[in-house]
Amino acid sequence: MSKTLLMKGNEALAEAAIIAGCRHYFAYPITPQNEIPAYMANRMPEVNGTFLQAESELAAINMVFGAAAGGVRAMTTSSSPGMALKQEGISYIAGAELPCVLVNIMRGGPGLGGIAGAQGDYFMSTRGGGNGDYRTIVLTPGNAQELADFTVEAFDLADEYRMPVLILADGYLGQMSEPVVLPEPTGKSFNKPWAVTGAKGRPKNTVASLRLVPDNALEMHNLHLQEKYDQITEKIRRFDTYKVDDADWLIVAYGTAARISRTAVDRLRAEGVKVGLFRLTAAWPFPDRELKELAKRTRKVLTVEMSLGQMVEDVKLAINGEVPVDFYGRAGGAVPALDDIIGRIMSYEREEHTHIQAS
Repeated sequence: MSKTLLMKGNEALAEAAIIAGCRHYFAYPITPQNEIPAYMANRMPEVNGTFLQAESELAAINMVFGAAAGGVRAMTTSSSPGMALKQEGISYIAGAELPCVLVNIMRGGPGLGGIAGAQGDYFMSTRGGGNGDYRTIVLTPGNAQELADFTVEAFDLADEYRMPVLILADGYLGQMSEPVVLPEPTGKSFNKPWAVTGAKGRPKNTVASLRLVPDNALEMHNLHLQEKYDQITEKIRRFDTYKVDDADWLIVAYGTAARISRTAVDRLRAEGVKVGLFRLTAAWPFPDRELKELAKRTRKVLTVEMSLGQMVEDVKLAINGEVPVDFYGRAGGAVPALDDIIGRIMSYEREEHTHIQAS
């Protein structure tokens, strides 16, 4: 039986990567994810793995490209400005259909911003980030346990679909210490006949994102990728709900913002206000159908983010005008205030009562 350990979220993620079979890790230091490379520097030699502190974020992501092309499980981690620098390499990896795991422990921005946790990288993460038409699966854990569990899943998803999988978490989750039961390996294995491992006895493999001839080769490749993304959108529908069955008001959030929102739900329920929480555990594919069906049974939706409004665009697209969508967010490392969330929902209650009395 696995024992419970008190671990920082960053450390739980790092150990889970090793459990998943990651033996090639490349990164460049940046706060608030530095516990991951520090942990890997100690642990990788113990499991006969490779840890390399690259000279830059650009170098790190291209090392991942090379390792993934060889068919091994590889990972890189960073924080917001560092992930911005990796976008070209991520586009190359997606174009070459190589599996790998990426981790963004988000900090405040724009630019270098600050080191406090934030959620301002939603657009960069869910829209591709680099050039061209591509996607990455984006998992959004909400605590240290999920940082560990989702990391093991991420490696399997990357191998299954031959694409990058991104774990997107704010800096508060990475820095927070919580009880964690380390996950077991899934035991899944994946054949990789496409890997660049030497061509003795078989035709050579070529791994590249460049396609120049024939004239429609690149378009055909893009159509192939889109077909894969469409299949993923149908199969991967990840979200969690809390007290939504009879909810009049619905909060949508992820990460630390969802933890605060859950407390708001409990406080409001204690006051007799029927509020529920829809928590994303994956930002792409976005669970649009499920959110829309649930929202239709409510009077209004409040999106809570540690940004000035990014996920709210996907929420509005999903709900498509069925019910009003409001937004509350903080930026630059500020955390949504519990009292503000409660106050916003209470204002809906007052407006509803006023409307009923006026009728």
